[in-house]
Amino acid sequence: MTDPTADNPGGADAEGHARRIVRPRDAASLILWRIGPAGPELLMGRRHARHRFMPDVMVFPGGRVDPDDHRLSAVSELQPGTRRMLERRATPGRARALGIAAARELFEETGLVLGERRGDGVAADLGALHYICRAVTPGGRPIRFNARFLAAPAAAVQGDIAGSGELEDLDWYTPDRAHRHHVADITGKVMVEFLDWLDMSPPTRSSRALVVFRGMDNRHQER
Repeated sequence: MTDPTADNPGGADAEGHARRIVRPRDAASLILWRIGPAGPELLMGRRHARHRFMPDVMVFPGGRVDPDDHRLSAVSELQPGTRRMLERRATPGRARALGIAAARELFEETGLVLGERRGDGVAADLGALHYICRAVTPGGRPIRFNARFLAAPAAAVQGDIAGSGELEDLDWYTPDRAHRHHVADITGKVMVEFLDWLDMSPPTRSSRALVVFRGMDNRHQER
């Protein structure tokens, strides 16, 4: 039986070996950022110590795509550039569901709303999302993700941080402060990609080569 605490794609470099090749599950993580006195600050939390994979590791909010993510409503749709980048390795419907999953997981794990509250859930503001990169868990691992890392400014969300317990110590972290804790290798590499993206001009962001991490978190250009 799959461990439900292994949902967050921040655990994509979890240790362990599978008896057979496991197909990666589509997942999305959201890098929520703001500019603080010391520079960029990112919303991160620590995976609970009870997690079977990668306990006590700092990650971004996120998780796998659920079937309902294909049917949920949104208050805005993906920007053309973000949609194009997601669709490099996803159908149009799956690309949209990845954006929905990012907003849903943010709400479930942090209480923050990217969009509008609708009943017990959120109608996502997909237009606020930017594409950063993709990471695929190595083939021999028992739990694998094809994780897309998206980003949105803190100004796009509403509400107060109120964690569900899946991520502890939720807070705004500078990269230096985050690395004083245990940051998973893939999370650290994605953080570098995000900081590089943040320094780019909008035209450079839209025309840059897309990046995927494969194998033992090796950096490649998408083909």
